[in-house]
Amino acid sequence: MNPTTDPALRSFVPVAADSHFPIQNLPYGVFRPKSGGAPQIGVAIGNQVLRVAVLEERGLLRVLSQVPQRVFGEQTLNAFLALGPAAWREARAAISRLLRSDEPTFRDDPSREHAFIAQKDVEMVLPVSIGDYTDFYASREHATNVGTMFRGADKALMPNWLHLPVGYHGRSSSIVISGTDLHRPHGQMSASDTGPPTFGPSKALDFELEVASVIGVGNELGQPITVDRALEHVFGLVLLNDWSARDIQRWEYVPLGPFLGKNFGTSISPWIVTLDALEPFRAPGPVQDPQALPYLRSIGDATYDIQLEVTLQGHGMNCAHCISRSNFKHLYWSLAQQVAHHTVNGCNLRAGDLLASGTISGPSADSYGSMLELAWKGTRPIVFPNAETRSYLQDGDQITMTGWCQGKGYRVGFGEVTGRILPAIV
Repeated sequence: MNPTTDPALRSFVPVAADSHFPIQNLPYGVFRPKSGGAPQIGVAIGNQVLRVAVLEERGLLRVLSQVPQRVFGEQTLNAFLALGPAAWREARAAISRLLRSDEPTFRDDPSREHAFIAQKDVEMVLPVSIGDYTDFYASREHATNVGTMFRGADKALMPNWLHLPVGYHGRSSSIVISGTDLHRPHGQMSASDTGPPTFGPSKALDFELEVASVIGVGNELGQPITVDRALEHVFGLVLLNDWSARDIQRWEYVPLGPFLGKNFGTSISPWIVTLDALEPFRAPGPVQDPQALPYLRSIGDATYDIQLEVTLQGHGMNCAHCISRSNFKHLYWSLAQQVAHHTVNGCNLRAGDLLASGTISGPSADSYGSMLELAWKGTRPIVFPNAETRSYLQDGDQITMTGWCQGKGYRVGFGEVTGRILPAIV
């Protein structure tokens, strides 16, 4: 067992039993103190943020052979990510050791309080500079549901879907941190596939429950990443809400795919949970039939058991209501297969790139990952306790997604990604 994921491990920093951030997690993020100052790299522990640069300044990380001095003094994680898995693990092991309840070096340092800041006293910002963003379509249940609605059950999956991870190139400039509110987008829409179109605010605004890989080490142009080495290039995962304007997307997507229906905003959670923290929760993925082509075949547990939930709170609701419970392990195409397929033509990935999973839907109606599915294209509106209904999102609706892996007596969690829909700009 990796000592940093030992269930018996405890920190001198108090951690609540239901916290997403025990010592077994130690996710990385970038924050700015609400009192002012430049962005800093931090690690979440309990309800605190550890200022990693302080450890460097005090010489507590000088033992790291793989991590150059001051890499944690940057305002994004890109430089650290580019160092690769050996450096990631060495840094994680050192931080874990310093936070242990039985390790006196940092625990008994009278000035250590300056190395911590409460999470309530910080503003989280994007943890990496995102150069490129790819969104996959990796859930068989989601693809089948959408295909059934628009093409019929006998043509639900396109002929290529069971042979490759379908994806498209998204817009990185409109990726925002959790807590950022977004205006309802304008665009062209048509009641039929043949037009004519009208222009105005979207009437079919939706969320998409996703998880995204944050690329650490990239690859050279022309050099594919093999499926058995793919996870060495993934630093960790974040939750992702790929907001979608279904009516705009439906009119525009032929023949080149989504455009304005997607690129008005994509929200991510602030803490990157490392693959090392997720390793105890590896799980087998769905059986792939037909068998994938050789370059996509992998051996062993291909995915992770990450429980996912989505809540909605409308302007007139006194609390949030859970509308979906799903799991990352439902994805048909794994992270490794996504990376391998993305680069098989020689495409180069870079540190900080984001590869989203696509909507994660499970096999039951309460595990669907979008309003399009939950309300089945508007034919089965969701009814809330105050008698309000939803087929799509209304102005003032707040969507919150959370995810965690359940260990023995602890959770490795992602926190949340949340955002509210504001009225369209006139």
